[in-house]
Amino acid sequence: MYPADLKYTKDHEWVRMSGGQARVGITDYAQKQLGDIVYLELPEVGRTVNKGDVFGTIESVKAVSELYAPVGGEVAEVNSALTEKPEMVNKDPHGSWMIALKVSNPGDTADLLDSAKYTELTK
Repeated sequence: MYPADLKYTKDHEWVRMSGGQARVGITDYAQKQLGDIVYLELPEVGRTVNKGDVFGTIESVKAVSELYAPVGGEVAEVNSALTEKPEMVNKDPHGSWMIALKVSNPGDTADLLDSAKYTELTK
């Protein structure tokens, strides 16, 4: 159910590593818990975040939740299409990345979960 090429956090974000960059989004589990997503607030390109920092917020018809950086780095790209159509996160959570980070410490990925461990966490 959860793509094997992604890593996951206990806060329900996913990470796709490619070279020194990490694309970040929320998991299918997270979007189901939130319900219909109506608004996303994402950071400016160039902002630096540390692992565990809040990088934005996501609002659904049920609640507003914070988004946490699974790794530290500089925001290299923001998926502005999602700010215009946040409901895309509900339709394709694992294909809807929110930010891309230039990873500052590759060791930050050491405690991320693989697909099997994340599946266990969400049972």
